[in-house]
Amino acid sequence: MKERKNIDPENVSKIQGKRKETLSDEMLFNGLVQGNKTMLSRAITLIESTSPAHKKRANALIERCLAQEDQSLRIGITGVPGVGKSTFIEAFAKRLTDMKMKVAVLAVDPTSQKNKGSIMGDKTRMPELSKNEHAFIRPSPSGQSLGGVARKTRETIMLCEAAGYDVVLVETVGVGQSETMVHGMVDFFLLLKLAGAGDELQGIKRGIIEMADTIVINKADGDNLKRARLAQQDFKRALQLYPPKENGWVPEVCCCSALEKTGISQLWELMDAYFKKNKETTFFRSKRAHQNREWLLQTIEERLRDDFYTHQKIRDALERYIVEVSDGKLSPFSAAERLLKLKNEGKKP
Repeated sequence: MKERKNIDPENVSKIQGKRKETLSDEMLFNGLVQGNKTMLSRAITLIESTSPAHKKRANALIERCLAQEDQSLRIGITGVPGVGKSTFIEAFAKRLTDMKMKVAVLAVDPTSQKNKGSIMGDKTRMPELSKNEHAFIRPSPSGQSLGGVARKTRETIMLCEAAGYDVVLVETVGVGQSETMVHGMVDFFLLLKLAGAGDELQGIKRGIIEMADTIVINKADGDNLKRARLAQQDFKRALQLYPPKENGWVPEVCCCSALEKTGISQLWELMDAYFKKNKETTFFRSKRAHQNREWLLQTIEERLRDDFYTHQKIRDALERYIVEVSDGKLSPFSAAERLLKLKNEGKKP
Protein backbone atom coordinates (compact mmCIF):
# COMPACT_ATOMS: atom_id res chain seq x y z
CA MET A 1 0.00 0.00 0.00
CA LYS A 2 1.32 3.43 -0.96
CA GLU A 3 2.08 5.85 1.84
CA ARG A 4 -0.44 8.68 2.05
CA LYS A 5 1.35 12.03 1.78
CA ASN A 6 0.57 15.66 2.50
CA ILE A 7 -1.78 14.88 5.37
CA ASP A 8 -1.21 17.21 8.29
CA PRO A 9 -3.05 15.99 11.43
CA GLU A 10 -3.35 19.56 12.65
CA ASN A 11 -5.07 20.66 9.44
CA VAL A 12 -7.38 17.67 9.58
CA SER A 13 -8.33 18.62 13.13
CA LYS A 14 -9.05 22.21 12.08
CA ILE A 15 -11.26 21.08 9.20
CA GLN A 16 -13.17 18.67 11.44
CA GLY A 17 -13.58 21.42 14.00
CA LYS A 18 -15.03 23.80 11.40
CA ARG A 19 -17.45 21.14 10.23
CA LYS A 20 -18.69 20.71 13.79
CA GLU A 21 -19.20 24.44 14.28
CA THR A 22 -22.83 25.26 14.91
CA LEU A 23 -24.09 28.48 13.39
CA SER A 24 -26.09 30.69 15.67
CA ASP A 25 -29.77 30.93 14.83
CA GLU A 26 -29.29 34.61 14.00
CA MET A 27 -26.44 33.92 11.57
CA LEU A 28 -28.41 31.15 9.89
CA PHE A 29 -31.52 33.29 9.47
CA ASN A 30 -29.62 36.35 8.25
CA GLY A 31 -27.68 34.30 5.72
CA LEU A 32 -30.90 32.66 4.57
CA VAL A 33 -32.85 35.88 3.93
CA GLN A 34 -29.81 37.31 2.11
CA GLY A 35 -30.14 34.46 -0.40
CA ASN A 36 -26.98 32.59 0.61
CA LYS A 37 -27.33 29.10 -0.92
CA THR A 38 -25.06 27.50 1.69
CA MET A 39 -27.18 28.91 4.51
CA LEU A 40 -30.34 27.76 2.75
CA SER A 41 -28.93 24.24 2.42
CA ARG A 42 -27.94 24.19 6.09
CA ALA A 43 -31.37 25.47 7.10
CA ILE A 44 -33.06 22.66 5.14
CA THR A 45 -30.74 20.12 6.74
CA LEU A 46 -31.75 21.51 10.13
CA ILE A 47 -35.49 21.15 9.54
CA GLU A 48 -35.04 17.64 8.12
CA SER A 49 -33.20 16.51 11.25
CA THR A 50 -35.03 14.25 13.69
CA SER A 51 -32.95 15.42 16.67
CA PRO A 52 -35.17 16.93 19.43
CA ALA A 53 -32.69 19.80 19.87
CA HIS A 54 -32.73 20.52 16.15
CA LYS A 55 -36.54 20.41 16.02
CA LYS A 56 -36.79 23.27 18.50
CA ARG A 57 -34.37 25.42 16.47
CA ALA A 58 -36.12 24.44 13.22
CA ASN A 59 -39.52 25.48 14.54
CA ALA A 60 -38.16 28.87 15.60
CA LEU A 61 -36.58 29.35 12.17
CA ILE A 62 -39.83 28.52 10.37
CA GLU A 63 -41.71 30.99 12.57
CA ARG A 64 -39.33 33.76 11.53
CA CYS A 65 -39.58 32.79 7.87
CA LEU A 66 -43.38 32.87 7.97
CA ALA A 67 -43.16 36.52 8.99
CA GLN A 68 -41.31 37.33 5.76
CA GLU A 69 -43.46 38.75 2.99
CA ASP A 70 -43.44 36.35 0.06
CA GLN A 71 -44.46 36.92 -3.54
CA SER A 72 -43.33 33.52 -4.76
CA LEU A 73 -45.25 31.08 -6.90
CA ARG A 74 -45.41 27.40 -6.03
CA ILE A 75 -45.66 24.92 -8.88
CA GLY A 76 -46.01 21.16 -8.42
CA ILE A 77 -44.81 18.89 -11.22
CA THR A 78 -45.67 15.21 -11.37
CA GLY A 79 -45.76 12.36 -13.87
CA VAL A 80 -44.89 8.70 -14.20
CA PRO A 81 -41.23 7.60 -14.24
CA GLY A 82 -39.73 8.07 -17.69
CA VAL A 83 -41.95 11.00 -18.64
CA GLY A 84 -38.91 13.30 -18.58
CA LYS A 85 -39.58 15.37 -15.45
CA SER A 86 -35.95 16.31 -14.81
CA THR A 87 -35.28 17.31 -18.44
CA PHE A 88 -38.52 19.28 -18.52
CA ILE A 89 -37.78 21.05 -15.22
CA GLU A 90 -34.30 22.02 -16.38
CA ALA A 91 -35.66 23.52 -19.61
CA PHE A 92 -38.57 25.24 -17.85
CA ALA A 93 -36.44 26.63 -15.02
CA LYS A 94 -33.83 27.84 -17.50
CA ARG A 95 -36.55 29.78 -19.30
CA LEU A 96 -37.54 31.45 -16.01
CA THR A 97 -33.97 32.32 -15.04
CA ASP A 98 -33.49 33.85 -18.50
CA MET A 99 -36.38 36.13 -17.49
CA LYS A 100 -34.35 37.18 -14.39
CA MET A 101 -36.34 35.01 -12.00
CA LYS A 102 -34.81 33.03 -9.15
CA VAL A 103 -35.96 29.41 -9.20
CA ALA A 104 -35.75 26.75 -6.49
CA VAL A 105 -36.24 23.09 -7.43
CA LEU A 106 -37.25 20.70 -4.66
CA ALA A 107 -36.79 17.22 -6.06
CA VAL A 108 -38.07 14.22 -4.12
CA ASP A 109 -36.35 10.87 -4.70
CA PRO A 110 -38.00 7.57 -3.73
CA THR A 111 -36.58 5.83 -0.68
CA SER A 112 -35.92 2.09 -0.74
CA GLN A 113 -38.14 0.22 1.69
CA LYS A 114 -35.40 -2.42 2.02
CA ASN A 115 -32.25 -0.48 2.82
CA LYS A 116 -33.84 2.99 3.37
CA GLY A 117 -31.47 4.59 0.85
CA SER A 118 -32.13 7.09 -1.95
CA ILE A 119 -30.14 7.80 -5.10
CA MET A 120 -30.55 11.61 -4.91
CA GLY A 121 -29.32 12.08 -8.47
CA ASP A 122 -31.37 15.10 -9.53
CA LYS A 123 -28.42 17.49 -9.76
CA THR A 124 -26.75 15.01 -12.11
CA ARG A 125 -29.89 14.95 -14.27
CA MET A 126 -29.96 18.77 -14.38
CA PRO A 127 -26.30 19.63 -15.12
CA GLU A 128 -26.89 23.10 -16.63
CA LEU A 129 -29.37 24.20 -14.00
CA SER A 130 -27.13 23.05 -11.14
CA LYS A 131 -24.51 25.58 -12.32
CA ASN A 132 -27.00 28.41 -12.78
CA GLU A 133 -26.43 31.16 -10.19
CA HIS A 134 -30.15 32.02 -10.18
CA ALA A 135 -31.25 28.43 -9.48
CA PHE A 136 -31.15 26.22 -6.41
CA ILE A 137 -31.68 22.44 -6.50
CA ARG A 138 -32.36 20.44 -3.37
CA PRO A 139 -32.96 16.68 -3.59
CA SER A 140 -34.63 15.08 -0.58
CA PRO A 141 -35.56 11.46 0.18
CA SER A 142 -39.24 10.63 0.36
CA GLY A 143 -38.60 8.42 3.41
CA GLN A 144 -41.84 7.05 4.83
CA SER A 145 -43.90 9.94 3.47
CA LEU A 146 -46.73 9.16 1.08
CA GLY A 147 -48.13 11.28 -1.73
CA GLY A 148 -44.89 11.73 -3.67
CA VAL A 149 -43.30 14.34 -1.40
CA ALA A 150 -40.72 14.43 1.38
CA ARG A 151 -41.56 14.77 5.06
CA LYS A 152 -40.50 18.40 5.29
CA THR A 153 -41.43 19.67 1.82
CA ARG A 154 -43.82 22.32 3.16
CA GLU A 155 -41.17 23.73 5.47
CA THR A 156 -38.55 23.67 2.72
CA ILE A 157 -40.86 25.71 0.48
CA MET A 158 -41.08 28.34 3.24
CA LEU A 159 -37.29 28.51 3.53
CA CYS A 160 -36.86 28.95 -0.23
CA GLU A 161 -39.42 31.75 -0.23
CA ALA A 162 -37.63 33.49 2.65
CA ALA A 163 -34.40 33.17 0.65
CA GLY A 164 -35.96 35.24 -2.13
CA TYR A 165 -36.83 32.65 -4.77
CA ASP A 166 -39.55 33.82 -7.12
CA VAL A 167 -40.69 30.35 -8.20
CA VAL A 168 -40.51 27.10 -6.24
CA LEU A 169 -40.84 23.94 -8.33
CA VAL A 170 -41.73 20.76 -6.44
CA GLU A 171 -40.87 17.63 -8.42
CA THR A 172 -42.53 14.53 -7.00
CA VAL A 173 -41.20 10.96 -7.03
CA GLY A 174 -43.37 10.01 -9.99
CA VAL A 175 -45.51 7.06 -8.91
CA GLY A 176 -48.73 8.01 -10.66
CA GLN A 177 -52.29 8.13 -9.34
CA SER A 178 -51.39 8.17 -5.61
CA GLU A 179 -49.20 11.24 -5.99
CA THR A 180 -51.67 13.82 -4.77
CA MET A 181 -50.26 15.34 -1.58
CA VAL A 182 -48.22 17.88 -3.53
CA HIS A 183 -51.51 19.33 -4.82
CA GLY A 184 -52.17 20.60 -1.30
CA MET A 185 -48.85 22.47 -1.18
CA VAL A 186 -48.73 24.40 -4.44
CA ASP A 187 -50.55 27.14 -6.35
CA PHE A 188 -50.40 25.36 -9.70
CA PHE A 189 -50.38 21.61 -10.35
CA LEU A 190 -48.80 20.40 -13.58
CA LEU A 191 -49.17 16.84 -14.83
CA LEU A 192 -46.73 15.50 -17.42
CA LYS A 193 -47.90 12.76 -19.76
CA LEU A 194 -46.45 10.70 -22.59
CA ALA A 195 -48.06 9.94 -25.92
CA GLY A 196 -48.42 6.29 -26.89
CA ALA A 197 -47.98 5.06 -23.32
CA GLY A 198 -51.41 3.45 -23.32
CA ASP A 199 -52.83 5.71 -20.62
CA GLU A 200 -54.82 8.23 -22.66
CA LEU A 201 -58.08 6.70 -21.40
CA GLN A 202 -56.87 7.19 -17.82
CA GLY A 203 -58.11 10.74 -18.35
CA ILE A 204 -61.66 9.62 -17.66
CA LYS A 205 -60.70 8.34 -14.19
CA ARG A 206 -61.04 10.59 -11.21
CA GLY A 207 -57.87 11.14 -9.22
CA ILE A 208 -54.68 12.92 -10.06
CA ILE A 209 -55.84 14.09 -13.50
CA GLU A 210 -58.81 16.05 -12.19
CA MET A 211 -56.43 17.84 -9.81
CA ALA A 212 -54.20 19.05 -12.65
CA ASP A 213 -54.40 22.69 -13.65
CA THR A 214 -52.66 21.83 -16.91
CA ILE A 215 -51.65 18.59 -18.61
CA VAL A 216 -48.50 18.64 -20.71
CA ILE A 217 -47.75 15.97 -23.30
CA ASN A 218 -43.97 15.87 -23.08
CA LYS A 219 -41.47 14.60 -25.67
CA ALA A 220 -43.56 16.04 -28.51
CA ASP A 221 -40.76 15.93 -31.03
CA GLY A 222 -39.48 13.91 -33.98
CA ASP A 223 -41.50 10.82 -34.86
CA ASN A 224 -43.46 11.22 -31.63
CA LEU A 225 -44.97 14.60 -32.54
CA LYS A 226 -47.98 13.16 -34.37
CA ARG A 227 -48.78 10.78 -31.48
CA ALA A 228 -48.43 13.69 -29.05
CA ARG A 229 -51.01 15.72 -30.98
CA LEU A 230 -53.44 12.79 -30.93
CA ALA A 231 -52.89 12.30 -27.18
CA GLN A 232 -53.53 16.01 -26.68
CA GLN A 233 -56.94 15.69 -28.31
CA ASP A 234 -57.76 12.56 -26.29
CA PHE A 235 -57.01 14.32 -22.99
CA LYS A 236 -58.95 17.42 -24.04
CA ARG A 237 -62.02 15.27 -24.66
CA ALA A 238 -61.51 13.49 -21.33
CA LEU A 239 -61.27 16.76 -19.40
CA GLN A 240 -64.68 17.79 -20.75
CA LEU A 241 -66.19 15.11 -18.52
CA TYR A 242 -65.10 16.99 -15.39
CA PRO A 243 -67.02 19.89 -13.83
CA PRO A 244 -65.36 23.34 -13.84
CA LYS A 245 -62.82 24.00 -11.11
CA GLU A 246 -63.75 26.06 -8.07
CA ASN A 247 -61.93 29.11 -9.41
CA GLY A 248 -63.49 28.82 -12.86
CA TRP A 249 -60.23 27.76 -14.50
CA VAL A 250 -60.53 25.40 -17.43
CA PRO A 251 -57.44 23.12 -17.57
CA GLU A 252 -55.47 23.18 -20.79
CA VAL A 253 -53.66 20.33 -22.53
CA CYS A 254 -50.37 21.38 -24.13
CA CYS A 255 -47.59 19.72 -26.07
CA CYS A 256 -43.95 20.48 -25.48
CA SER A 257 -40.48 19.15 -26.05
CA ALA A 258 -38.03 19.74 -23.22
CA LEU A 259 -35.31 18.45 -25.53
CA GLU A 260 -36.01 20.92 -28.33
CA LYS A 261 -37.24 23.65 -25.94
CA THR A 262 -40.55 23.99 -27.81
CA GLY A 263 -43.78 24.87 -26.02
CA ILE A 264 -41.95 26.02 -22.87
CA SER A 265 -42.54 29.76 -23.33
CA GLN A 266 -46.21 29.20 -24.18
CA LEU A 267 -46.63 27.08 -21.06
CA TRP A 268 -45.25 29.84 -18.84
CA GLU A 269 -47.60 32.36 -20.50
CA LEU A 270 -50.47 30.03 -19.64
CA MET A 271 -49.33 29.74 -16.02
CA ASP A 272 -48.85 33.49 -15.76
CA ALA A 273 -52.43 34.00 -16.95
CA TYR A 274 -53.60 31.50 -14.31
CA PHE A 275 -51.78 33.32 -11.50
CA LYS A 276 -53.07 36.72 -12.60
CA LYS A 277 -56.63 35.42 -12.81
CA ASN A 278 -56.50 33.93 -9.30
CA LYS A 279 -54.85 36.97 -7.73
CA GLU A 280 -57.59 39.21 -9.08
CA THR A 281 -59.97 37.35 -6.77
CA THR A 282 -59.61 35.99 -3.23
CA PHE A 283 -58.97 32.46 -4.51
CA PHE A 284 -55.15 32.63 -4.41
CA ARG A 285 -54.98 33.63 -0.75
CA SER A 286 -57.90 31.47 0.34
CA LYS A 287 -56.17 28.44 -1.19
CA ARG A 288 -52.99 29.24 0.70
CA ALA A 289 -55.00 29.63 3.91
CA HIS A 290 -56.61 26.22 3.35
CA GLN A 291 -53.16 24.70 2.78
CA ASN A 292 -51.98 26.17 6.09
CA ARG A 293 -54.91 24.51 7.87
CA GLU A 294 -53.95 21.19 6.28
CA TRP A 295 -50.36 21.80 7.35
CA LEU A 296 -51.55 22.20 10.94
CA LEU A 297 -53.47 18.92 10.90
CA GLN A 298 -50.58 17.10 9.25
CA THR A 299 -48.17 18.48 11.86
CA ILE A 300 -50.42 17.30 14.70
CA GLU A 301 -50.55 13.78 13.25
CA GLU A 302 -46.79 13.77 12.73
CA ARG A 303 -46.07 14.94 16.29
CA LEU A 304 -48.47 12.40 17.80
CA ARG A 305 -46.85 9.60 15.79
CA ASP A 306 -43.34 10.67 16.73
CA ASP A 307 -44.29 11.06 20.38
CA PHE A 308 -45.82 7.59 20.39
CA TYR A 309 -42.88 5.75 18.86
CA THR A 310 -40.24 7.58 20.90
CA HIS A 311 -41.99 6.81 24.21
CA GLN A 312 -39.65 4.58 26.20
CA LYS A 313 -42.33 2.13 27.40
CA ILE A 314 -43.64 1.79 23.85
CA ARG A 315 -40.17 1.12 22.48
CA ASP A 316 -39.54 -1.51 25.14
CA ALA A 317 -42.79 -3.37 24.46
CA LEU A 318 -43.27 -2.89 20.73
CA GLU A 319 -40.94 -5.62 19.48
CA ARG A 320 -42.43 -8.13 21.90
CA TYR A 321 -45.95 -7.41 20.68
CA ILE A 322 -44.82 -7.54 17.05
CA VAL A 323 -43.50 -11.06 17.62
CA GLU A 324 -46.73 -12.16 19.33
CA VAL A 325 -48.87 -10.71 16.53
CA SER A 326 -46.63 -12.30 13.87
CA ASP A 327 -46.95 -15.69 15.60
CA GLY A 328 -50.72 -15.37 15.79
CA LYS A 329 -50.73 -15.34 19.60
CA LEU A 330 -52.22 -11.87 19.81
CA SER A 331 -54.49 -9.87 17.52
CA PRO A 332 -53.24 -6.55 16.10
CA PHE A 333 -56.20 -4.80 17.74
CA SER A 334 -55.37 -6.12 21.22
CA ALA A 335 -51.69 -5.29 20.78
CA ALA A 336 -52.51 -1.75 19.69
CA GLU A 337 -54.87 -1.25 22.63
CA ARG A 338 -52.22 -2.43 25.10
CA LEU A 339 -49.59 -0.15 23.59
CA LEU A 340 -51.94 2.83 23.77
CA LYS A 341 -52.64 2.07 27.41
CA LEU A 342 -48.90 2.02 28.07
CA LYS A 343 -48.65 5.45 26.52
CA ASN A 344 -51.39 6.82 28.77
CA GLU A 345 -50.15 5.26 32.00
CA GLY A 346 -49.25 7.76 34.66
CA LYS A 347 -51.24 10.59 33.11
CA LYS A 348 -53.59 12.54 35.34
CA PRO A 349 -57.28 12.02 34.55
